[in-house]
Amino acid sequence: MKPEVPSQSNPLLRIRRLTIEGQIGTRWIPIVRGLDLEVGRGEILGLIGESGAGKSTVGLAAMGFVRDGCRFAGGTVEFDGHELTRASDEYRRSLRSTRIAYVAQSAAASFNPAFKLIDQYAEMPVRRGLMTRSQAIEDAKAMYRRLRLPEPDKIGFRYPHEVSGGQLQRAMTAMAVACRPDLIIFDEPTTAIDVTTQIEVLSAIRDMVRDLGTAAIYITHDLAVVAQMSDRIKVLKDGVEVEDATTRQMLSHPKEEYTRSLWAVRNLRKEETLDIPNGTRPLLEVRNLVAGYGGFTVLRDISLDIHKGRTVAVVGESGSGKSTAARVICGLLPPQAGRIEFNGTVLPPDLRQRRKAQLRSIQLIYQMADTALNPRQPIREIVGRPVEFYGSLSGRRRDDRVRELLREIDMDPDIYLDRFPSELSGGQKQRIGIARALAADPELIICDEVTSSLDQLVAEGILKLLARLQRERQLSYLFITHNLSTVTAIADDVVVMERGRIVEAGPVRQVFAQPCADYTRRLLSAVPEMDPDWLTRLLGARDGAPAHLQLNPGCRNLPGAST
Repeated sequence: MKPEVPSQSNPLLRIRRLTIEGQIGTRWIPIVRGLDLEVGRGEILGLIGESGAGKSTVGLAAMGFVRDGCRFAGGTVEFDGHELTRASDEYRRSLRSTRIAYVAQSAAASFNPAFKLIDQYAEMPVRRGLMTRSQAIEDAKAMYRRLRLPEPDKIGFRYPHEVSGGQLQRAMTAMAVACRPDLIIFDEPTTAIDVTTQIEVLSAIRDMVRDLGTAAIYITHDLAVVAQMSDRIKVLKDGVEVEDATTRQMLSHPKEEYTRSLWAVRNLRKEETLDIPNGTRPLLEVRNLVAGYGGFTVLRDISLDIHKGRTVAVVGESGSGKSTAARVICGLLPPQAGRIEFNGTVLPPDLRQRRKAQLRSIQLIYQMADTALNPRQPIREIVGRPVEFYGSLSGRRRDDRVRELLREIDMDPDIYLDRFPSELSGGQKQRIGIARALAADPELIICDEVTSSLDQLVAEGILKLLARLQRERQLSYLFITHNLSTVTAIADDVVVMERGRIVEAGPVRQVFAQPCADYTRRLLSAVPEMDPDWLTRLLGARDGAPAHLQLNPGCRNLPGAST
């Protein structure tokens, strides 16, 4: 069983009646309203709620920080006896990374692309005088090993763009622990990680908090995940506390309907499956594809078909080759061998060699809308450029078409047309990504983890939108995901990938009900359950309890380190 942490008489973090406001035009609007919160050493508090609930705002406030355009408007944030909202900037900066660390949701936007991972890990402990560079490098390798990163002695010497999104998220989690902080805020740290890797990462995070006596706030939109991590759960909606209880109490007897609704997307099922008439040729045919980067082979003899009006989901662990396959199909990465046919015509391997009609037919929606949309352009321009390029429309006709596309994705053009991405929520940004893809009037859309960073309710809305667009436009989807619940909600067929190979493929219901490959069975067994003992029980059934955190000898005297 997951151990219960006793209540703390002197909590490390105590927040009282916190109010934070955000500026819209000349007005200040409350976004966190009178919130109370406490976290003690060795305790994990789960913070859950839909997009816009104020979770990340509260997490940043725990560091004495608010984003640009926001301000503290009331209440206190007390860390280890020091009130942070009125503390000097110098004092707050002295706490960050050493005593308080933050693991952001978007690792791709958080790392410096010009420096290797291990250099970014070592920077802060060396600058603070906590380790020598050689000690920091050895400590980084130990943490990479702890978080189950591949080739832990080598992966740190890669640049951020040379690892997968899930691997990058784990590297950032490791970096947060470098200085052995007293408090860590985990902001959706496993959203980009596949289910099997998620087990190891959740276990490692839980053990690190326990072994180092660290306090933690774990922000997530997944109630099943927070159930494995947290001693207590606080539910937020519109900046207000909905309910607060121990994990076991909340799972067994949630008081509010809103709390129960956070499980919505896991209950979705695809309503109907489009039959394939005998003799019908696939819209997309991929045959014997081999591809890689810099002499390293990622895809090994990949073959798959997608028929018109159907959805094929591609699932597998981080680094299995899912996104690489998408890049090859789009022409962003020429293959080393194999061919791709679309509507019976072989596609040139490089997108620069493809005709405009071929480019139009296949569109890609990226995983991280934060980095996929140009922050300097309004929505009018972001969606308008492909309208102009593919539709040859300009001026008033272009704007009218952009308005039509916004209405098609259920966003009022009078409200959103001239907004910038920074003025949108995560779900709204992803809808704009969908509108941009629709602007080309494609036949096939590749959705690369488009719901992985969204909360359950927003993800449900995106999946329902994609299903409606498929029915109305007869679209085909290649849906890349590590979330198996999403597969049952959106896909007709599923392709399971492991280490660059397809190990199983077929109709979703058939594959999930009677999987043939051991790897597929492992994926299905790794989907978190609404049971606080599920993770402990699963790990125990596999290997026994995981080993305690092994600290690098050079870290024995770091703040908060075990001896």
